[in-house]
Amino acid sequence: MLSLKFHDSNGVLDQGHQASSPVRRDVGNRSLSAVKFLENDDTDLEGGKLEKDRDKTIRSNKVVKIQNQALLSGLAYCISSCSMILVNKLVLSSYDFNAGISLMLYQNFVSVVIVSILTSLGLISTERLTWRLIKVWLPVNVIFVGMLVTSMFSLKYINVAMVTVLKNVTNVITAVGEMYLFKKHHDSRVWAALFLMIISAVSGGITDLQFHAIGYAWQIINCFLTASYSLTLRRVMDTAKQVTKSGNLNEFSMVLLNNTLSLPLGILLIFVFKEVDYLCTTPLLRMPDFWVVITLSGFLGLAISFTSMWFLHQTGATTYSLVGSLNKIPLSVAGIVLFHVPTSLQNSASIVFGLLAGVFFARAKMREGS
Repeated sequence: MLSLKFHDSNGVLDQGHQASSPVRRDVGNRSLSAVKFLENDDTDLEGGKLEKDRDKTIRSNKVVKIQNQALLSGLAYCISSCSMILVNKLVLSSYDFNAGISLMLYQNFVSVVIVSILTSLGLISTERLTWRLIKVWLPVNVIFVGMLVTSMFSLKYINVAMVTVLKNVTNVITAVGEMYLFKKHHDSRVWAALFLMIISAVSGGITDLQFHAIGYAWQIINCFLTASYSLTLRRVMDTAKQVTKSGNLNEFSMVLLNNTLSLPLGILLIFVFKEVDYLCTTPLLRMPDFWVVITLSGFLGLAISFTSMWFLHQTGATTYSLVGSLNKIPLSVAGIVLFHVPTSLQNSASIVFGLLAGVFFARAKMREGS
């Protein structure tokens, strides 16, 4: 069993899987074979040859360990992020569960419980929730809840492949927002990639055999809320750090803060959207396997936060962004195959075009950053 303990990080992560200033973790532990080599070898060689051999062995073991950690964390991140969307689609479409807000509320409750337990065990560190911190964070949390709710609503009506393509529109809105709010200018390659994303989203919608106007409307709203969350988070983070005791706000503190504050708001929305009546009558809540699936979705939601932070520490923002874009390809294929989505050659081409545009965008951002 692999046990990990994370420390405070200055990394910032959003729904769209973007990051800034990730702090790499120093991997300095020597492997068991290197330790045994140093303990058991009593040979005294002249000219420092033994010392050089020792250093070479230690460096080699470090490289192997770093590569293994990066590969393991990358696989964990890809599996958890793909599984989360597929499980949500299973609950909302295959089980035909018509209470997306309630599903979001239960998932966030599971996250709060797990993070609280890990904090009490000393495995992770989180900031104490104070009224000053809550007042600063509340506006961005409202956007966070809206982002999750609209994502649930759109996923119920749209197939997974089209959701991944339409989410590319978030990058377009974010880029425009950065230009006007933060005076950040992007080079021509980035804008070209964004233009390709718009074309793929429009062509994908036109050729979608399961086109659903309500689902597309919710997804467009979701794109605007996701971009707003990303842009607002940058400003709120600086203010929030000033009201914390440590002067920092790591990923686990944000998970706890976001999910805790979302609970009362989620309960309010359940009554507003009249999901209470549905919950009282649906037979799904009396099925043990349904509870297993939705509880698993709660664990997966938290796993995305943990594995993304782990992956960022082992690699960096550039690799993280590129893997996130590439990860959409197997997710789209799995969504089409597992849920038996009818598709045409034109729609499949639009989806592939959109996925490649996402990879092209990640590459363009990498070059822009360098």
